[in-house]
Amino acid sequence: MLVQIVNICAIFERILGGQDLFPSYSVKVSLESSMSDQPRTTKPFANAFQIYAPSLIYAIGLGAIMPAIAGASSRFGVSLAVAASTVTLIGIGSLIANAPAAQLASRAGERLTMIFSALVGTLGVTLAWAMVAGWFPLQPPSDFVGYMVGILMIGMAGAGFNLARQSYLAVAVPVSHRARAMSLLGGMLRIGSFVGPFLGALVQSFMGMQGAFAVGAACMGIAVVVSLFIEELVEPNTPSHLESTTTNPIEIITNPTMTSLAKQHWRVLLSTGLGVLCLAAMRASRTAVIPLWAGHLGLSPAHASLIYGVAGAIDLVMFYPSGLLMDRKGRRVVAISCLAGLAIGTAVVPFTGTAGWLMVAAVLIGLGNGFGAGIVMTLGADYSPDIGRPKFLALWRLLSDTGTLSGPLLISAVTAVSTLAFGIWSIAVLGFVGAGIFAKSLPPGPGSVARQTEAPTKPGN
Repeated sequence: MLVQIVNICAIFERILGGQDLFPSYSVKVSLESSMSDQPRTTKPFANAFQIYAPSLIYAIGLGAIMPAIAGASSRFGVSLAVAASTVTLIGIGSLIANAPAAQLASRAGERLTMIFSALVGTLGVTLAWAMVAGWFPLQPPSDFVGYMVGILMIGMAGAGFNLARQSYLAVAVPVSHRARAMSLLGGMLRIGSFVGPFLGALVQSFMGMQGAFAVGAACMGIAVVVSLFIEELVEPNTPSHLESTTTNPIEIITNPTMTSLAKQHWRVLLSTGLGVLCLAAMRASRTAVIPLWAGHLGLSPAHASLIYGVAGAIDLVMFYPSGLLMDRKGRRVVAISCLAGLAIGTAVVPFTGTAGWLMVAAVLIGLGNGFGAGIVMTLGADYSPDIGRPKFLALWRLLSDTGTLSGPLLISAVTAVSTLAFGIWSIAVLGFVGAGIFAKSLPPGPGSVARQTEAPTKPGN
């Protein structure tokens, strides 16, 4: 599957006159290689290719268990509301594990962080599987508590796995090709979310509900093994190296804290970072908006799933063109278009009265979301400093995870005091606000937004 994906991306490059990016080999990487806007080799993805295989496998495993989490919860005798809320444990686990994951990546490196995180994810899925299958003679509510701990572990593992691979790609790929690298990584996540549920459903057909967890445990276990073959980044961030490459030793900070990084980059975090929060909220809300409005229209679950699936397919095919556009035209045009597309599509939903028109709105939402594949990771990589990169990316993910949790809550809160239509419009307004933030905070043109923002002004200008 990965080979076919790479071949499709290579076709896009050739059609648009690009170079051959994708090698069949990998070499060791160095921090200096990521600091130039020019490709350092004829195959800029030489060092990135090894990241995509474990990412795709891990994403398939996660995609297999996500639809089963709430359904499996109901087997423990809890209410439907409690069962539905267990899905949020994934986001909560990711939120609370961002800082520890950054510390681990800073100390142990990206490769070991990915291996450890995938192992924790495997253990978490296995624990949840054991509770669902009744491997241990536990009485209620102890079995449900064990199940929730397993789901929380999956979320925590995702924080470390996602942060480490983003940090790795930020170094392994030159800035001129960074957006394509991040979009391809985003594509792995989308493909996993698309393929995983089907694979989980296939195994469930002869194993029952626990089949989804069996697929998840197997895929995450395979991701552990595949991650062992990733070559560690060679990051020359020792004090001696820094002293030889800087003219101001006072500025050397070999181990900045997350607090010091937040103080140093507060302008970015409170401007572009808020736009990222809005985007994450929009993306999380789209998974609720379409099914909720389909139910409001009286459509069957099968029709709702079909509409959502079409939107997902549109989203899926857009990920690599999005990266090409970001690298060639700039991050700003993609970020604004992504949020504007999501906001317009969401705002149209309450005006639809038939399945056909809801499908049109869903396609707009899918186009908008697919148009921004990898944008959050690309912006985070652009703004991340060479020293303390994992910790900065943890701050970036903290904003994104906060948006992911808050989006559906905003819809619920507004709907509780008014109507579902106003709840949907409230999240659409948030999308337009985010687009405005990106329009104001992001510079135009290709290349790293941080380099454009922080470029020194020549004397006399």
